[in-house]
Amino acid sequence: MTPVRRPLSILLPPAGAERSAWLLLAARSLRGICDGFVAVLLPAYLLALGFGKLTVGLIGTATLLGSAVATIAVGLLGSRYPQRALLLFAAALMAATGIAFGCLSSLWLLLVVAFVGTLNPSSGDVSLFLPLEHARLAEAAKSDARTALFARYSLVGGLSAALGALLAALPDWMAAHSGLSAFLAMRGMFIVYAATGFVVFLLYLQLPKHEAHPTAARAPLGPSRRIVTRLALLFGVDAFAGGLLVNSLLTLWLLQRFGLSLAAAGQFFFWSGLLSAGSQLAAAPIARRIGLLNTMVFTHIPSSVCLIAAAFTPSLPLTLLLLLVRSALSQLDVPTRSAYVMAVVTPPERPAAASFTAVPRSLAAAVAPTIAGGLLGAGWLGAPLIACGALKIAYDLAVLAAFRHIRSDGGSS
Repeated sequence: MTPVRRPLSILLPPAGAERSAWLLLAARSLRGICDGFVAVLLPAYLLALGFGKLTVGLIGTATLLGSAVATIAVGLLGSRYPQRALLLFAAALMAATGIAFGCLSSLWLLLVVAFVGTLNPSSGDVSLFLPLEHARLAEAAKSDARTALFARYSLVGGLSAALGALLAALPDWMAAHSGLSAFLAMRGMFIVYAATGFVVFLLYLQLPKHEAHPTAARAPLGPSRRIVTRLALLFGVDAFAGGLLVNSLLTLWLLQRFGLSLAAAGQFFFWSGLLSAGSQLAAAPIARRIGLLNTMVFTHIPSSVCLIAAAFTPSLPLTLLLLLVRSALSQLDVPTRSAYVMAVVTPPERPAAASFTAVPRSLAAAVAPTIAGGLLGAGWLGAPLIACGALKIAYDLAVLAAFRHIRSDGGSS
C-alpha cells in the first residue's frame, strides 16, 4: 500500500503540518498553471497587439515593481490585519487582473494593470501571494517539517507552472481547429486566468480564521532586524540577476535567436519546469545533510555556469540542453532559502521577514527586464544570460561569506 501512495504523497503536506496546509498547496498549484502559460504567451500577445520587444521588458518591470509595492504593504500591515483577509484580497485582485489584461489594448492601461495586478512573467512566484502564503505555511508546520512543507510548496508550484507552459500552445491549436483567431484565443487565456483567481478565492475562504500569532505591534521586525536586512540586500542582487532573464524574456530570446514557435517554447518550458520542480524533492534531504545555507549556495553556482555557457553555444540542441541542466539545479535553493529565513527569525516576525526579504527582490528584479529587453532589442542577445549568471555566482559567494557562521536556529556557530 505504501508504494502506491508514495508518488502522490509528495504533493501533500508532510507529517507535522496542519491539514489546512493543503489549501495553500492547492492554491499555489492553480496559480502556477496560470503563471506558466502567461509567461510564454505574454511576449507573443504583446507583439500581436502591435508593441515592440522593449514593451515586453516594460510590462515585466511594471509587474515586478507593483509586486514590490504590494509586499511593502504586506510588511507594514501584515502584523495588523488577518492573513486570511489579505489572501482573499490578493485572489480577488488576480481575477480582476485577468479580466483587464484580456480586454484592454492600450499600452498605458496595460502598464497600470501590470503594476497594480498579480501578473507574473517569471519562473518563480514574485507576486503579492508569496509573503502571505509563506507566513501562513510557516505557522502550519512544526520546525522539523517546515523545510519539507516549503519544498512541497515549491514543488507543486514548479510542476503546475510546467503544465501551464504546455497550455501556451492552446491559442494556436484553437486557431487551427476552429474559426477563432489566435489573437482572440490568447485573450481568452487571460479570462481563464481570471476564473482561476476566483477559484483561489474560494480555497482561501476555507482557511481557518484563527491567526497563530496575532499582534498589533508597530515594529513588525524586532531582534531579527539586522539579519533580515542583510539577507534582503543580498536577495536583491540575486533577484536583479534573475530579472534579466524572466521566462517571458527567455521566451523572447529563444524566439529571436532560434525562431522557436510558441508550441515549441511551451514544450521547452514544460520540461524545464518539470526538472526544476522534480529537483526540489532533493532539497530537504540535502539540507538535512549539509545544511540550509550550503544547499542554497552549492547547488546554485553550477546552474549559473550552464547559463553563461548557453550564451555562447551556436546550436539549438546544445543551448536547450544547457538550459535544462540549469533548470535542474537552479531551484534547489528556493525552499531552503524560504525555510532559512523563517528559521532565523522569531515566530511573530515571520510575516514581516517574508515581506521585507521579498521587497528588495521585487524592486531589484523590476529594473532588470527593461534593461534586458533593451539589450535584446539592440541585438546583444547573449548579454542578459552572461550578466545573469555572473551576478548570481557573485551573490552565492557573498551569502556564503556573510552567513556561514550563523545557524538556522538564529545562533552563531
